[in-house]
Amino acid sequence: MSRYDYDMEIVPMRKQELAMLYAPDLSPRAAVNRLMRWVGMHPTLTAELLKTGYQKRSRLLSARQVELIVEHLGEP
Repeated sequence: MSRYDYDMEIVPMRKQELAMLYAPDLSPRAAVNRLMRWVGMHPTLTAELLKTGYQKRSRLLSARQVELIVEHLGEP
């Protein structure tokens, strides 16, 4: 159970799917690149993602990984 209440459902999803929620005006590739830049700008977020088993080339994000991203970047 999440510590926070989100309007969006926190479920496992593809990295591209989450990225498109943050940047619907961009191409899927550009949206993923932007999301990964944002993640890289937050050392705490990056460290927490790595603890969950996240790898840079991962295409699928677990519900916990999605929750961490939303927690640090805000809801899309």
